[in-house]
Amino acid sequence: MNLYVSNLGFNFQTEELATLFMEYGAVSSAKVIVDKFTNRSKGFGFVEMPNQQEAEKAINELNGREVDGRSINVSEARPPRENTRYSNRY
Repeated sequence: MNLYVSNLGFNFQTEELATLFMEYGAVSSAKVIVDKFTNRSKGFGFVEMPNQQEAEKAINELNGREVDGRSINVSEARPPRENTRYSNRY
């Protein structure tokens, strides 16, 4: 299950995100999204957990939890949407 995590601190690192979710089960990948110019966190990231029950437990226990002085939001990630703004142009 792919999870979306928001309201992360701007100094939060990918390794910290993975460690946070490993408390609830196996993590196949974790990524904090960073600004390509400043290399600073944009305040959100994604975590992939292969076991659905573990992922749901992580959502239930981490959503709203204070991490690094901020109340984080955790939910199931929505699939990426197609960018139709330019695809119908030609």
